[in-house]
Amino acid sequence: MASGQLQLMKIIGYKKPTYKDSEKISDGEFFVQINPENYAQTFEIEYDEDQAPGTSNKLPKYNKTKPQVLEFEFVFDSTGAVPGTSDEQRTSPFGILESIDKFKKAAFSMDGETHQPPFLILSWGTLLFKCVLTGMTLTYKLFRPDGTPVRASIKAKFQGLVEDALRVAQENKQSPDLTHIRVVQAGDTLPLMCEKIYGDSKYYLEVARSNKLINFRNLQIGDRIEFPPLEKA
Repeated sequence: MASGQLQLMKIIGYKKPTYKDSEKISDGEFFVQINPENYAQTFEIEYDEDQAPGTSNKLPKYNKTKPQVLEFEFVFDSTGAVPGTSDEQRTSPFGILESIDKFKKAAFSMDGETHQPPFLILSWGTLLFKCVLTGMTLTYKLFRPDGTPVRASIKAKFQGLVEDALRVAQENKQSPDLTHIRVVQAGDTLPLMCEKIYGDSKYYLEVARSNKLINFRNLQIGDRIEFPPLEKA
């Protein structure tokens, strides 16, 4: 994609947390109409709060590090007032309800085969976040004279996931060397490859420096990329 070209945020739903293409759910790919203005990341550490009677203070005892949480607000609009809304959307008899329904199918609705909500990948620029939707609040804000909504927002909260094998390696200071060599395939990007190997796309700049990549946005099919251990990346 050319630099400066608009890239809409994408939400992809899967039946299993292995995230294979064959496990994508039906109607499980959703592009937002308007990219979020911002998003919030929450990192939280939990400590035990037990304290002996009669004492005034104690050193906090580490319990666990909670999964990362991302919060977004998505806007849906069919009035034509927002740049990028189409004539087709403006004249739809259902207003924005069809778009909201597609969002629910991709991110919220229970799958009939697995009997649970989908596992998700949020993809936007360098953000590639494996997660599940843990909550959403839908607010209708503007209506046609007949009561059909034409503007709404969804505040959504997503909890991050890390596969068990990678989680154990990250938590174990004596874990084996995690160096990997990967050959670039069609459609690969450095953030996406980092997400698959490390469980987080944020290491792409370190990997680019480690491999002395001048233009990491323009990977060539067949290139060999080395992904060093997490503590070195």
